Amino acid sequence: MILKITHIEHVQTYLLKLTFNNGTTGIVDVIQSLWGEVFEPLRNLELFNQFRLDPELGTIAWPNGADLAPEYLYQLMISGHSADCNTYSDET
Repeated sequence: MILKITHIEHVQTYLLKLTFNNGTTGIVDVIQSLWGEVFEPLRNLELFNQFRLDPELGTIAWPNGADLAPEYLYQLMISGHSADCNTYSDET
């Protein structure tokens, strides 16, 4: 199965609640990923908050062309390197 994000919800500052197509949901802090020429502008909360779900890529994207791979966000979330490790799965 190709991993995709199906829902994004802004929690606070750089915290996002992500739901994946495998049923896993959790909160990830993406501030640690916002470095480099494309991503550093997203440290501006006004620009950061313009995120959207790109249905074609199945991930989060911003108007400046930045996007984060769903696999990267999933690993970040399940590895505990997020501000809130409340990760759970709807699968039984």
